[in-house]
Amino acid sequence: MPTMLHELDELIPVVDEIDVKTAHADVTLREFAAGALGHSPLWIKGLFAVRMALAAVLRLETTGIPDSRRLRPETVSFTPGDKNSFFTVVRGEEDRYLLLQIADNHLMAYLAFFTDDEHPATFKVATLVQYLRPAGRIYFNLIRPFHHVVLLSMCRAGETSRDTR
Repeated sequence: MPTMLHELDELIPVVDEIDVKTAHADVTLREFAAGALGHSPLWIKGLFAVRMALAAVLRLETTGIPDSRRLRPETVSFTPGDKNSFFTVVRGEEDRYLLLQIADNHLMAYLAFFTDDEHPATFKVATLVQYLRPAGRIYFNLIRPFHHVVLLSMCRAGETSRDTR
């Protein structure tokens, strides 16, 4: 694990899946996170609708569809307990990292944004998943290919967030 991800050390032993994407952009962490979390093109909304149907078939309780309002850099919170999109802030440090969490009854997922705060910056976007019951593993393996596409799209949106302000 790259050293910039040491803030996740306590999660590594308890999670079942880890995925890290890398992006590069001349934006701040707030701008990157706002662009990534506020990214909701129609095709992603469609995937969330399919996700809800899949969850119903598997009898899973899920947190629903993310808020489709565009996040602004100034509204991205680093305060534990606050919401960013449909994620809850676990902790963060301005211009360094932001750790978010979402909990369903079948899995716990974390989304983390890290930056080296250089110009242009390198961003690491980490997804960590902990299965809470067997249905969580089944569910995540069904959505895994889409997860990669969505995360890569979020990274691209984060990279270009300054262009869309």
